[in-house]
Amino acid sequence: MFGSGPTSSVLTLAAFPIFPAQVIANTIVSNVMLSIPQTQANNGMAEIGVSQAALVEPRGDTGRKLPQYIAALTATLGALAAGSMLGWSSPVIFKITQANSTDYDFDVSSTQGDWVSSLINLGAAAVCFPIGLIMDVLGRKKTMLCLVLPFTLGWLLITFATNVGMLMAGRLITGVAGGAFCVTAPAYTSEIAQDSIRGTLGSYFQLMITVGILFSYVVGSYTSVFVFNILCTIIPIIFGIVFFFMPESPNFLVVKGRNEEAKEALIRLRGRNYDVDNELNALITKAEEAKNNPVSFLSAITKKTALKAILICYALMLFQQLSGINAVIFNTSAIFASAGAAIPSAIATIIIGVIQVVATFISSLVVDRLGRRVLLLFSALVMCVCSTALGVFFFMQDFHGADSSIVEAISWLPLLSLSLFIVAFSLGFGPIPWMMAGELCLIDIKAFVGSTAGTFNWLLSFTVTSTFNSLNRAIGQGQVFCMFAGIMLLGFVFIFFVIPETKGKSVDEIQIMLGAEPPTPNTTTKK
Repeated sequence: MFGSGPTSSVLTLAAFPIFPAQVIANTIVSNVMLSIPQTQANNGMAEIGVSQAALVEPRGDTGRKLPQYIAALTATLGALAAGSMLGWSSPVIFKITQANSTDYDFDVSSTQGDWVSSLINLGAAAVCFPIGLIMDVLGRKKTMLCLVLPFTLGWLLITFATNVGMLMAGRLITGVAGGAFCVTAPAYTSEIAQDSIRGTLGSYFQLMITVGILFSYVVGSYTSVFVFNILCTIIPIIFGIVFFFMPESPNFLVVKGRNEEAKEALIRLRGRNYDVDNELNALITKAEEAKNNPVSFLSAITKKTALKAILICYALMLFQQLSGINAVIFNTSAIFASAGAAIPSAIATIIIGVIQVVATFISSLVVDRLGRRVLLLFSALVMCVCSTALGVFFFMQDFHGADSSIVEAISWLPLLSLSLFIVAFSLGFGPIPWMMAGELCLIDIKAFVGSTAGTFNWLLSFTVTSTFNSLNRAIGQGQVFCMFAGIMLLGFVFIFFVIPETKGKSVDEIQIMLGAEPPTPNTTTKK
């Protein structure tokens, strides 16, 4: 588990999925949205970075983009709440485990602090699968609004805890709420988006997660624990008030037979000059096909395309959590010190938080231009090189001594490697595995694959968290980083040979790339 010093306890957040864009992006996303005629998707491409006026003005049949951006950003206020939950342990655990701590009326040991930090992983892992069923019954919007209650309850338990048990219960409950939100919000965002901006809107969730983490770093480091807890309690309440006025997912409404409500939702999201009837008819057609031609779950999950999609989803989650992100984050303070920078650990974490936010924002701008595959390949390659550099540095430090001339000559290397590693992770392996889980699977298996992939990710995160220090002591820091570099090299090879590019592709095109037979002309959806 974690150590008790500032180096390890300050940055325990990275033990959790740093997606987390997406903590589960596009998990239970209906593929009916992706059945919009490809000409429409092509007309809407390359609109990232256009002016606000261009977003507001209708362009032929592509519809307005600004309402979709507003709805997605509103939904991601919940991601801000989840991010603050993830980053909470960074400034707080070190404070409350000190012998002279007065933040609570009870003592918290180092071991108890480790559990308080880690319990949100177990809460999130437990809720990933059932939340998929719940959101299919209640709807995306109602489910997210209902999550405000456990979020608030959990934070109140943390704020007014009178013993360690209440503190742990609060963390577990906020973990359940945060994990559930990381399934529902990205699903909602993906379902309201057109193909041309689906990746960008999906990456906003990851962006707000990192903003929430940075918020915890800054506010939690320079305020009392009580004030920080109160501010974290307010965030989900603000989300609930604002998101109450957003429309429900049109896909969900069509599946439930509420076609008139779906039409109104599409008008709000696309504008009245958009061909709402055309998209609505496509949604209805897909829903009727699924209802009239039911396929058993076993048949759906064992198809060649489904098996390949599952392999990709699970492999990306595995590579994300075994990338070494936790090891890099855990050693932030040590790396800064090794580079000769006399920076307090709190400042070091804030610097890393800023790097994450900036890099994730850049990813949101380029993911629909460069594509998922390119960013994943770049991310894996750079992380492999940086992990190798860190491994070499720590190996030489252990072999020659920290004060040796050869180590001092390369004292700049760990700081540079750390910064580039965080940038590369935030551009690719942070948000994209969650996005791919939603894009590769058809709707008949999407809920199962997305939910179980999310559970797998959270459990991996918990495992890495609880075993990293032991592994570090057993084989040494340098060897650990070299091991992570080897894993990322395998990830690069896997991405290069197995993963298709889904940028701007409809669900049918993606299935063909996975090995499905191309549809015959008479089965194409008509306008």
